[in-house]
Amino acid sequence: MRDIREAQYVGRTSDGRLVQRPMSGHLSVFFNFDMVMSVSHRVTGCAIAVGTIIMVWFLVAAASGEAAYATFSRVARSPIGYLALFGWTFALWYHWCVGIRHLIWDAGKMYDLPSVERSRAVILGASAGLTLLTWFIALT
Repeated sequence: MRDIREAQYVGRTSDGRLVQRPMSGHLSVFFNFDMVMSVSHRVTGCAIAVGTIIMVWFLVAAASGEAAYATFSRVARSPIGYLALFGWTFALWYHWCVGIRHLIWDAGKMYDLPSVERSRAVILGASAGLTLLTWFIALT
């Protein structure tokens, strides 16, 4: 071993032999785009949970009467409300697109580097396009 840190990646096989375990991609020293995509998938999952709470507030306000709905509407139609709803919409579509890629990977497809790089661009483009389409439909 060249470095003490490498000792952390030593494991044993079932027959007791020492082997070098792989280091997870998110632990590497080099910052890469796959790390950003992976962390973004987790962050959008959390954002979806928070946004769902806001949508529950909308449903409760709509069922509670005019005053409660007016309060929700005032908050949702503020610039911060629009930004939060837009972000929530993007988070939904991004998380969905990355989930589709994971289903494809689970089927054993698109593991080669060119396919992974193409799928990144498709995910970002589709997420942005679907978000804009959703808002175009919602506002017309």
